[in-house]
Order: sequence, then structure tokens, then C-alpha cells
Amino acid sequence: MLVHSRKGKWATWAVFFLLFLPLFALPLLVVLAASFATNWSSALPSGFTTGHYTAATRGASLQALTTSLVTAVTASLLALVVGTWAALAAHALKRRGRRVLDALFMLPVAVPSVVVGLAILVAFSKPPMLLNGTRWIVILAHTVLVTAFAHQSVSAALARLDPVYEQAAASLGARPSYVLWRVRLPLLLPSLTAAAGLCFALSMGELSATMMLYPPDWTPLPVQIYAASDRGALLTGSALAVVLMTTTVLVLFAVSRIRTKASYR
Repeated sequence: MLVHSRKGKWATWAVFFLLFLPLFALPLLVVLAASFATNWSSALPSGFTTGHYTAATRGASLQALTTSLVTAVTASLLALVVGTWAALAAHALKRRGRRVLDALFMLPVAVPSVVVGLAILVAFSKPPMLLNGTRWIVILAHTVLVTAFAHQSVSAALARLDPVYEQAAASLGARPSYVLWRVRLPLLLPSLTAAAGLCFALSMGELSATMMLYPPDWTPLPVQIYAASDRGALLTGSALAVVLMTTTVLVLFAVSRIRTKASYR
């Protein structure tokens, strides 16, 4: 940690915990405590119940969780395909063309997501590309927002990739498509799984653009959490938030296991 004295290390750890606990851990612990509380009239929630989780895992809440999962998985897969294709194409370009392509893919994350939502709403509200009022406009918005992260992850992996494997395969007579599918993509598999996990986590928590686009029959869980908090049901909203957080962490854990296995191949 760049500190060699014992006192310096203890001081660094103390500063770390003083900053980490109130900024990161404490808010999450309060939400977890509130999800089991019966009321919250003082500084901290009080009482104990699991009734909020009963409501958070059935009916409209369960449907919202399913909607979030379908949206996040679909958007992540689309972003991974488009981002990987763009990164491979940019890697073959000269420096100026590569910078232009990188800038184009980073543009959606360089502006507020609510602007991206408004742009997609305006662009796809008239024929022949009429998506407003359908689930596809939500999936499209999530895909646009997370593709930049897939593109950047794969681009960074391509920059670190040793070209000797591809050159060896090509020198043995392998066609470019064979080199791509049997050499380059398997070497990129750990980075692809990491990019997929990042896209999934970002899509699961996306709210700003979704609020402008979601139809009544396609309500993701973050929108339902916002609605519960907005009408004053903070304890129910906390249970929904814990369900969202737990689901996301479980999926990321599964992706991490896949990534670990891919790293050892």
C-alpha cells in the first residue's frame, strides 16, 4: 500500500475504514435493516418482520424482477456482440479511425442517461421505427447505454493480446475466420465474461432513461423501487432494493465463476 512503517499502515487502515464505513457500507446496512423493520420513526428502523419480502417476491414485484432480468440479459448480450464487433473492427484501423470509433461508442456515456432516453424516445416514436410503448425501446436504451463498457473492455483486452498466437495460426494456413473463432475469441473469453457482468450490473440498476421509456406492461424493478419510495413506502422499497441487489450479486458471482474457468483454459 506504498506505506512501509507500522504506524503508517495502521493510520492508512483507520482512514480507509473511516471513509469506507459511512460512505459505502453503512447505507447498505441501513437499507438491509429497514427491509426487516416494522416502522421507521426515529434515527434507525425498529421492529422485525419478513412481510416486506413476502410482498417483494410475488405479484407485480416478481414480474418487475423478471422484467429487469430479461432486459439486462438481452441488453448485455446485444451490447457484448456489438461492442466486441466494434472493438475488433477498430483494432484493425489506423490510430485516427480507432479514435473516431472509440469516441462514437463512448458518446452515450459521456452525456446524462436521461438525455439518451429522451433521444431514443424522440427517434423511435414515429413510423417506420415505432418502438415507443413497447418493451423493445427499453431494451434498446439499455443496450445503447452499456455497449460503451463492453467496447472499452474488449478494446483494452485486444491491446494486451499477444499477436504471436494469431500469427502462428495464420502461418500454418488457418483462414481469418478460423483464427477469429478458434484463437482470438477464446483468448478474449475472460474479458468477454467480465464485460458481460459489467453490462448486466449496469442494466439492472438503470433508472433515468428507463423512467422516460417504460410501458405499463414492462416495468423494471428499479422503477418499482422508485415508485415505492415516492409514495412513502420506504420499508417495502428497501426490501425490493435488497432483492435487486441480491439477484445482481448472484448473477455476477456466476459470471465470475465462468470467468475463472475461462482464465484457466
